Amino acid sequence: MTAPTTTAGRTDAYPTRGETAAAILDRPDPVLWAGPDAPGPASREELLAYERDGVLTVDALLTADEVAAVGGELERLGRDEALRRDDRTILEKHSGAVRSVFEVHRLSEVVARLVADERLAGRARQILGSAVYVHQSRINFKPGLGGGGFSWHSDFETWHAEDGMPRPRALSVSVALTENLTVNGPLMVMPGSHRRFVSCVGETPPEHFRESLRDQEIGVPDEGSLTRLAVDHGIVPCTGPAGSATWFDSNTMHGSSDNITPFPRSNLFVVFASTDDPPGEPYAAPAPRPSYIAATDLTPV
Repeated sequence: MTAPTTTAGRTDAYPTRGETAAAILDRPDPVLWAGPDAPGPASREELLAYERDGVLTVDALLTADEVAAVGGELERLGRDEALRRDDRTILEKHSGAVRSVFEVHRLSEVVARLVADERLAGRARQILGSAVYVHQSRINFKPGLGGGGFSWHSDFETWHAEDGMPRPRALSVSVALTENLTVNGPLMVMPGSHRRFVSCVGETPPEHFRESLRDQEIGVPDEGSLTRLAVDHGIVPCTGPAGSATWFDSNTMHGSSDNITPFPRSNLFVVFASTDDPPGEPYAAPAPRPSYIAATDLTPV
């Protein structure tokens, strides 16, 4: 059962990063905030599947021309030497290759138009039942023969602990800019895990966020909790051609492995959050993360 606590004078239904043992808590909040009949681009059947699984994939969201345009922006930003030295760029821990570029919707008009497109933002509004803002955007590069993976985690655990997001009224969409194969380190999810919150152990160190974006160690569930979720919910790779897109709930347990194949994988990643549940002070961190990682501008898309 969920065990609310009081954090900085606020009721906290998702306590995490304490000194006690990890716990798996029931989620008290809805997944479809306006129900399965909310108007928008997703069908009722798709919304019900999203409510059940915490994940929804659309195989042909973008046209080939749109993929080429966004992919061109990815290449341009990846080659930009000035941007490489910018705080918004995260490099691979060992190779020094570009791993991620954050706040990409502010760096590219092409990406900004896509983020605001009804196919993306419209589904977010439909699922979250309100106006939405961009909490985070980034391009993830996973080159062949060396692209690093991401440890299992719930995004909401981090956004709650470090960004002050009060409830999991947020979602992510990953748009494939190259083919996502079962073998080239695709996003992997545990369907249904979004209904259970894993409380993690250990205090959040100051100024740790850059290292966590290369190799996350804080806010990673313990092995026992991960095993339990994997046994209960299974693990599914999210694959699809370039131009496909996968939406997943902010509390869905997910991760990816290293890419040891010669086939690169690159994705545009956008986080939409409800304007009705604005973030406040972090629940379990000494200070908020920078605005290019966790937006302070809540202007609706």
